[in-house]
Amino acid sequence: MKLDILAFGAHPDDVELGCGATIAKAVAQGKKVGIIDLTKGEMGTRGTDLIRSQEAEQAARILGVDFRENFGFRDAFIFNDESHQLKVIQSIRTYQPDIVLCNAIKDRHIDHGRASELISNACFLSGLKKIETNNNNIAQTAWRPKHVFHYIQWEEIQPDLVVDVSDYLNIKMKAVRAFKSQFYDENSNDTMTPISSKNFLNSIEYRAKNLGRLSFIAAAEGFTVERSIAVENFDVLL
Repeated sequence: MKLDILAFGAHPDDVELGCGATIAKAVAQGKKVGIIDLTKGEMGTRGTDLIRSQEAEQAARILGVDFRENFGFRDAFIFNDESHQLKVIQSIRTYQPDIVLCNAIKDRHIDHGRASELISNACFLSGLKKIETNNNNIAQTAWRPKHVFHYIQWEEIQPDLVVDVSDYLNIKMKAVRAFKSQFYDENSNDTMTPISSKNFLNSIEYRAKNLGRLSFIAAAEGFTVERSIAVENFDVLL
C-alpha cells in the first residue's frame, strides 16, 4: 500500500495530540494515511501496554486511518542507531509515503526528541540505494519522502507552517479522549501526571484555537520543517 502520509509517534497518543486533526482532514479528503507507534508506552505511569493498545485502536478508528502498527521498541530507550533506523527505513520503503509526520524536535519527554531525530535520519537514509532492506524476503527499492514535518507537543515551539483544521478539531479531541488511561477523567483515581490534568486536556484544544486566531482561521495545527518549501507562485497562497 502506497501512502500519502505516514505519521510516526514515539508513544501511542503522540500522533493524536500532535497532528490528529491534520490526519482526520487528510482522510476526509481521500488521502491514504497510516500511523506507526514506535513503543507501546509501557513505561507510562498510568495504564498498561494492553490498555494503551486498545485505546490506540479505538483512536485509529475515530481518525479513519488505513492502518496502525506498533514497532515494539523499548519505551524510554529509543535510540537513533542502526537497528532502529533500519526498522524505520523498511517501513518507509514499504509504504512509500510522500509526507512523513513525526515527533517534536525537542520536548519534555526524552523519547520525543530521540524519535524526531531517528525518523528524520531514517527518511534521508531510506533514499540511499546501497542500504539494503527487504520485506518478506523481497528486496526493497530506495524511497525518500518529499517532506518531513515535525508536529508540536508539550513545548511551545514556533511553527514554520500551520494546517487549517477548523472543521476537524472535534474529531481530534474525540481521538485524544479515547486514551482514557492517560488523560483527564473525572472518574479516575489513578496517579496524577503532568498530562492527566484537566488543564493539559484543555490546552490541546486552546492551542489549536490560538494558532487559528494567529492565522485568521478557527483552528490550526503547527509543524516545523527541515528545509524550505517551494511554491509555484504566490497564487497558491491566495
